[in-house]
Amino acid sequence: MSDTRRRVKVYTLNEDRQWDDRGTGHVSSSFVERLKGISLLVRAESDGSLLLESKISPNTAYQKQQDTLIVWSEADNYDLALSFQEKAGCDEIWEKICQVQGKDPALDITQDPIDESEEERFEEIPETSHLVELPPCELSRLEEIADLVTSVLSSPIRREKLALALMSEGYIKKLLGLFRVCEDLDNREGLHHLYEIVRGVLFLNKAALFEVMFSDDCIMDVVGCLEYDPALVQPKRHREFLTKTAKFKEVIPITDSELRQKIHQTYRVQYIQDIILPTPSVFEENFLSTLTSFIFFNKVEIVSMLQEDEKFLTEVFAQLTDEATEDSKRRELVNFVKEFCAFSQTLQPQNRDAFFKTLANLGILPALEIVMGMDDLQVRAAATDIFSYLVEFSPSMVREFVMQEPQQTDDDVLLINVVIKQMICDSDPELGGAVQLMGLLRTLIDPENMLASTNKTEKTEFLSFFYKYCMHVLTAPLLANTAHDKNPKGNLGRETYNNFQTAQLLALILELLTFCVEHHTYHIKTYIMNKDLLRRVLVLMNSKHTFLALCALRFMRRIIGLKDEYYNRYIIKGNLFEPVINALLDNGTRYNLLNSAIIELFEFIKVEDIKSLIAHIVDNFYKALESIEYVQTFKGLKGRYEQEKDRQSQRLNRYRRDARSLDEDEELWFNDDDDDDDGEAVEKRMEDDFSDSYGKYMEAKKGESHWYFSVHSLDYNILLTLILTASLTTALVGLVDYPDDEDEEEDEEEEEQSPRKRPRLSS
Repeated sequence: MSDTRRRVKVYTLNEDRQWDDRGTGHVSSSFVERLKGISLLVRAESDGSLLLESKISPNTAYQKQQDTLIVWSEADNYDLALSFQEKAGCDEIWEKICQVQGKDPALDITQDPIDESEEERFEEIPETSHLVELPPCELSRLEEIADLVTSVLSSPIRREKLALALMSEGYIKKLLGLFRVCEDLDNREGLHHLYEIVRGVLFLNKAALFEVMFSDDCIMDVVGCLEYDPALVQPKRHREFLTKTAKFKEVIPITDSELRQKIHQTYRVQYIQDIILPTPSVFEENFLSTLTSFIFFNKVEIVSMLQEDEKFLTEVFAQLTDEATEDSKRRELVNFVKEFCAFSQTLQPQNRDAFFKTLANLGILPALEIVMGMDDLQVRAAATDIFSYLVEFSPSMVREFVMQEPQQTDDDVLLINVVIKQMICDSDPELGGAVQLMGLLRTLIDPENMLASTNKTEKTEFLSFFYKYCMHVLTAPLLANTAHDKNPKGNLGRETYNNFQTAQLLALILELLTFCVEHHTYHIKTYIMNKDLLRRVLVLMNSKHTFLALCALRFMRRIIGLKDEYYNRYIIKGNLFEPVINALLDNGTRYNLLNSAIIELFEFIKVEDIKSLIAHIVDNFYKALESIEYVQTFKGLKGRYEQEKDRQSQRLNRYRRDARSLDEDEELWFNDDDDDDDGEAVEKRMEDDFSDSYGKYMEAKKGESHWYFSVHSLDYNILLTLILTASLTTALVGLVDYPDDEDEEEDEEEEEQSPRKRPRLSS
């Protein structure tokens, strides 16, 4: 039978779930008496033998795939497939099947969907079978081609087969030739079909197709096809933008033609992905993964080629730092380096390491020191982005450069001070650049990413450097904005900070200082004490901007959270709870974040039982706070205070004796025989009781029958007792030489240091 439309291959699924080719023949449909119904018959083209005889059952699910394939199941584990040479023959048989089952031939499946593994099973059909036959590449067949490309997108197998067909027949270039014809003829219908075709081919997600489509002689035609979206009234002008508006600027002439071509290609493909193609739907989100990879590897190749061209990069940095370079030229150079660093993010870690080391050797950091201090906002913004790449990659590299800088008379020329100055002088009302720079500074001063070696400790050296040369620059705005609110008595004014941008800047500085309190301990403690910094910060509790008052409170909360007695004494001496309590009282009955934060501060002091602060708060502020009863915090502080007072009183009671017991003790002590056989026991008792009894003896000699201890008299008596005890002990040791004299001397030293000998009482 010579009709090629009916020429088919018959496949059956074997027990191993592989497709077996049962032969090639011609298919027909006719009534078979034995089967009592219309059946599909396939006779071998070689000898006419019957390859297939299958009744079209009304309940069997037939599925048409790829326009030339019909798949169905005869029984359990017996699956069949007919692969047609031509689409027309497949359509004829499909219409017959649908007619028998009473289904619409426009559907691709006649019953409920077949098991999803059906498609997987068909995947193993031998590659020699031509499952997709492309229509001739002619204007009259564009609609048919578009339908074919669109129909395969839902099936991975069909996408694969179509991609193979497109590559094997050079079909892409033929289609793009038709595009030029359609555009010359202004054939809008054909152009709309070509849009669907090219978009569908991109969604096939095949790198081999991309290599053809994005070549120099094809890519602009591909962009042209994508201008004619049927959903648009007028086509877009993407080619005009790419060729006329977008200009490729060679800051330094690129002599490598391959590199230049790769840069052009990457820019255009990125434009196609980001601008031309619509955002993929949830069903299409993986269709362009290979396109993303194509761009990614292009960028890797560009970075590698530029990095290997040492002459090119050397010239870039030479012009960047040359004072004679024009501002416009320098702006282009900085933008180039920024893009260069952005591309480097595509490199593997080891390659990225080599990349940044190359930049460091070429002088990227000294160049940044110059350009970040320029007045041009665009240049400074680009330089900030470059600096962020460097800090993110290696904070240690930046710190090492900073510490190796020559110490100029003016500290402002140091790179970190240039960064701080740029943060402080950010003109953006939202301080976007300042926020970015603050994050970079925090990374640089974070001890967690500082390295320590045997001969050199980066943490110690860098923090010492930072606090000596940079900290005063960072705190300058804070000190300047709080200077007029501080008088010699330490009273805090009530200046409001109406400038929102200034308040935001002070909040950023406080956030950085709070970080220092948490991580720097010694250095920041010394700085706070020397500059009386906490007092200045607490001026901001009076700000009308609640967020700024909260930042100041957070700074104090971190200090108190360290439970460091040096800080506690500093706070007590400066009466630094006053602005906090004033803010609480001024807040009134409002239940807001400021109220909760202040209450939490005092709750922490109570729970942690910080005795010195509790005593200071209760002694000086309890009368102002006792009316606050909606929380039990302040009553709890009072309770802690009373408990401590009781403990102190119990401590004092052991010194309180009446005159009679004093005389008895005195007489007993003076009448003891130094030469008694139990001399060691007597001496021990003498040492234990002397501190108390001798003090009482001195008071009794003054004729006091009853005497009482006050805090001041007790301190005097204790001091006198300790001095006399030490003198008498020395005399006794000199008079008697016991065999174990050295041991007893050690015991005496321990006795002298015991709490019982040196009671510590707080007022």
